[in-house]
Amino acid sequence: MKVLAINSSGDRTSISVILDDEINSFTMSHERKDRPNWDMFLDYAGHNQTFTLKEIDLFAFGNNQNSYTATRTIASYLKGLAIALEKPLISIDCLSEDDIKADDIALKAKDKFIKADCKKDIFDPAKANPSYEEDLKFKKIHE
Repeated sequence: MKVLAINSSGDRTSISVILDDEINSFTMSHERKDRPNWDMFLDYAGHNQTFTLKEIDLFAFGNNQNSYTATRTIASYLKGLAIALEKPLISIDCLSEDDIKADDIALKAKDKFIKADCKKDIFDPAKANPSYEEDLKFKKIHE
């Protein structure tokens, strides 16, 4: 089974790819407002050298409570890939800032998928959205 996972705390982002029994990971620190170049992250994880996106069986992202913007960016990116490739997408809750390693996300996602008998329809990418523990109560402009 091949799993690709991405997670970010806002100022540190990681990617991990499980390729059967091998795990390739890359982590980078960056400014909080900077958004990583996904192509670079994929290259560092081995894209087009050891795997292609079509070969990925499962996509996953960390539902990180430390950066709503980073989480939404990652979720949107992976949702687009998963829908285009007709692959499942799983959100894995990250409750602490230390829990940002994408390899942990990938392993948890793989386990969750296997325990669900690898039923793709349970992990519909259209339904994989970030969720937040607290009600953000956004105020609409001109309200």
